[in-house]
Amino acid sequence: MKIVESCRIPAAQRNDFFAEHWGSPKMLISTGIYSSEALDGYAVLNDHGEIRGYITYVMHDDRCEVTSLDSLDENQGIGSALLRRVEDTARQAYRNSIQLITTNDNLRALLFYQKRGYQIIRIYPDAVEKARALKPSIPLVSDQGIPIRDELLLQKILISHT
Repeated sequence: MKIVESCRIPAAQRNDFFAEHWGSPKMLISTGIYSSEALDGYAVLNDHGEIRGYITYVMHDDRCEVTSLDSLDENQGIGSALLRRVEDTARQAYRNSIQLITTNDNLRALLFYQKRGYQIIRIYPDAVEKARALKPSIPLVSDQGIPIRDELLLQKILISHT
């Protein structure tokens, strides 16, 4: 598995990835609006240079925030490897924790993160409704038929700094 820093991937390829998988190169979550080309991150590339997994993050004063995580080949360890890489980066940058936000309908993400030591620490009721005012392409209902309306903040405390 080849993991590279996102800055080594052409901006057009990164923007196309976000447009295809997030509906836009802009990330809109409760903590802010982020532009994909400005975010730090890592990607897993296949032998043809295509992105098969991608994680982005923002460093804050005391914590790291994961703003997106995608694995196109599920159950291959891509998401786990990318998340570990960001956790290591955060430790090296002396951050105390990693946080991320997902939506109430994203059951796969909730399972994935909780298995890796993340805890739900806050719920933002109707946060997606507010985001939809700025980004109308956000769907109303998930593929499983769950109304998409709340954001959940998850956190993992990072114990050791290496």
